[in-house]
Amino acid sequence: MSNRGGSSCIIISILFVISALGWSQSPAEEQGLTSDGISQERQQEYASLAVKWLQEYLRVDTTNPPGNEARATGFFKKLLDQEQIENRVFEYAPGRADLWARIPHTTAVAKPPIVLLNHMDVVTSDASHWKVPPFSGEIVDGAIYGRGAQDMKNEGLAQFMVMVMLKREKIKLDRDVIFLAVADEEVDDSGTDWFIAHQRELLGNPEFLINEGGENLFDSAGHVKYIGVDVGEKSTCWLHLVAHGRAGHGSLPIADSAPNRLVRALNRVLEYRTPFKVLPVAEAFLRTMAPYETPERAEKFRNIRQALQDKTFQQEVEKDESLNYLLRDTISLTMLGGSEQTNVIPSEAWANLDVRLLPGEDPAAFIESIRRVVDDPNVTVAPLDAAFRVANESPSNTVLFSAIQKISARYFPGTPVVTRLDSGYTENQRYRTLGIICYGFTPYVYTEEEGATEHGDNERIRVAEVKRGYRVLFDVLTEMAAEK
Repeated sequence: MSNRGGSSCIIISILFVISALGWSQSPAEEQGLTSDGISQERQQEYASLAVKWLQEYLRVDTTNPPGNEARATGFFKKLLDQEQIENRVFEYAPGRADLWARIPHTTAVAKPPIVLLNHMDVVTSDASHWKVPPFSGEIVDGAIYGRGAQDMKNEGLAQFMVMVMLKREKIKLDRDVIFLAVADEEVDDSGTDWFIAHQRELLGNPEFLINEGGENLFDSAGHVKYIGVDVGEKSTCWLHLVAHGRAGHGSLPIADSAPNRLVRALNRVLEYRTPFKVLPVAEAFLRTMAPYETPERAEKFRNIRQALQDKTFQQEVEKDESLNYLLRDTISLTMLGGSEQTNVIPSEAWANLDVRLLPGEDPAAFIESIRRVVDDPNVTVAPLDAAFRVANESPSNTVLFSAIQKISARYFPGTPVVTRLDSGYTENQRYRTLGIICYGFTPYVYTEEEGATEHGDNERIRVAEVKRGYRVLFDVLTEMAAEK
């Protein structure tokens, strides 16, 4: 997921999936999943391949910048050719490439395709802070370590496993299944933008797209708390602040220097509290989650508008990342710049702010409010990207969402399936504008600690999840795409 995004999400609606079978971590044979028809020997073979291929994929360094995603397309293409799966590679710039593959429908009349979208690039990493090298793919204490193990080489590998299984098991399909691995999601989205501009016809006017996102968390008792499906995202509004002042020698302090002005402006911005805004979807979510909280906190969740009148609770919200983002627009200070020498006072100093706006917010009005907060004519505030992307979302009353519900009920009986609005950005926003219903869905389950390693140190995924995740996704795909 782009560093513009985050793992926190708000839940729009709760769709409970109840099973009379009780808690189980794997489907029962009598439930009739497509994967149940695969022999145990072949299942073990697929599980071993999933682990082996994910380790190999994690060893492909696609740190962005510079990306070098052509290395990853080479990894996939070699395997796709071995499996005799139709595929094409598009190197749209030196070292930057997208890969497209397809399992075609077998029916005389086909439904619109479904696209499995993933990005091959990963964010930077500091090996000195890791237990093992970030591109080692080593297994430590039952988990595979590597940059991309959470974002999103793990999901890309699960999608790839689905393609291999569809081919090997000769699954009859009533729609094409397309695997699309793109470059540069973590920085400029140039891979997706190039593909849409130059190879859009290869998508075949799809009805559905599954991408990164979603959240399937274990609770404190070790059970899956909910299965989350992202149907939309908050809007990104990055801001660039530049302070201007007189340059000089560091030995002679200047009270109104550019760095000093910038620090004062940033202090005012960071002290500013954006207004609370309780969206109906957030209100419904908190009421639904109340039973999971302590009695005192549950009462606040059930009456969030009233609770937010309490300044003490406001402070609690500000300290709780899982609440703060869903009740207001957020501001994070992420970058600073000034002189390149310690003894030089620069004439300019700058900072970047990562701003995320709730649906319905006006970016121009928000930027103007920050200018009023800064209140300094020598500090400019401007958007980093003039092209603001309005938040969009997809409906949940679809055959794909129903398939996710049905399969989740069989793997995780009694676990609620929830729709969510992501706090950050994914490329779903670009594909929805093409008329495609896009969901963020992961077939993996993880703890909050494991999820927090995304873009962080010691990024990892448990081997047990690697061996199961692809099967969950395979059953979702065959539930809605296999010929009936």
